[in-house]
Amino acid sequence: MIYPSIDKILNIVDSKYELVHIISKRSKQMASTEHYQMPEYKYKSRKNLGRALEEISENLINIKKD
Repeated sequence: MIYPSIDKILNIVDSKYELVHIISKRSKQMASTEHYQMPEYKYKSRKNLGRALEEISENLINIKKD
């Protein structure tokens, strides 16, 4: 099961396609820079994709809407 819930995140992000784009971009940033928005022990996921989802659900990533 995915944490956090996709339904909760879709209240923040407009579409699933935009969500995939944001998560992939953020996870690549994490892999290259090893910079995280929260301390590593607070993440429930061990992988960067899950961690990017958690950052979005915690409103740590600002999403600009046109």
